[in-house]
Amino acid sequence: MHPAAYLFLGLTVLMTPALAETVTLTPTQITDWKAVYGRIEARDRVPARARIGGTVVELSVSEGDAVTEGQPIARVVDDKLSFQITAIDAQTAALSAQLANAETELTRGDQLLKQGVSTVQRLDALRTQVQVLRGQIAALGAEAEVIRQSQKEGTILAPAAGRVLDVPVSRGAVLMPGEPVALISAGGTFLRLAVPERHALTLKEGAQIRIEGVVGETQGRLAKVYPLVENGRVIADVEMQGAADRFVDARVLVRLPMGERQALMVPASALMSQSGLDFVRVETAAGQALRVVVPGSRTATDAGETVEILSGLVAGDRIVTDAQEGADHD
Repeated sequence: MHPAAYLFLGLTVLMTPALAETVTLTPTQITDWKAVYGRIEARDRVPARARIGGTVVELSVSEGDAVTEGQPIARVVDDKLSFQITAIDAQTAALSAQLANAETELTRGDQLLKQGVSTVQRLDALRTQVQVLRGQIAALGAEAEVIRQSQKEGTILAPAAGRVLDVPVSRGAVLMPGEPVALISAGGTFLRLAVPERHALTLKEGAQIRIEGVVGETQGRLAKVYPLVENGRVIADVEMQGAADRFVDARVLVRLPMGERQALMVPASALMSQSGLDFVRVETAAGQALRVVVPGSRTATDAGETVEILSGLVAGDRIVTDAQEGADHD
């Protein structure tokens, strides 16, 4: 070791910070986390379909738009429906003229019957003709209502509230009945995991997990673990807190609890670095001394940041922390 390093160690042992605390090292129960990737999925993917065939003349949504249930998102027009209504109106007008003539004949026949000039059979025939014409007019009216209803069904409504994932058509496209105009993510989102089967027994429903990704850092709960293993992986669903539907099928980093173990944790303020080595000041019977340690992962707690010590310390050691600085010394 370089002589300057020996000098530094000697000075550090002799010097004591103005504000220091002594902590007795005891094993702490910590959780081992495994990092895996999950995918944000929509609970329901509902297609908005065209109920009639025709040409798309209006399209008011695009990918990423938020929609409400029943909101008009497109309109399909079939020109043949207008022509059919025009033809029905013409037939109705012709039958109405025949009906007016038949009613006039019926009135005249009733008067002739009272005068004894006509017969009852003739009057019944005229009455039947009037009823038939009225029935034909009513049938044409019902047929026209069916066509008008088809025209109304050209307006495509959002089947559920959510976010538009895909719009496979454009304005001017020709659609057949039942073709989708938009795909809507409804019912919120959840996180789906595919975990290697060797970790299947460590997955516990209800366990809290950590989630990082496009949704930011958040917490989640392991809601369901599926019993079927596919391609060596166990499928699990996670309910996220404040889950957003802005990105569907996005991959996010998830940290799953794989078990618990005993670890020696020291406050981060007790760790010092010099010449590429990490030291912790330990109080012994002969006074304070520096001990070389191998630090591990850092964990944020309510009391402050702590560091796991992989080697160099044992349970029962009295650690001296710098309560004033609370940072590494270089």
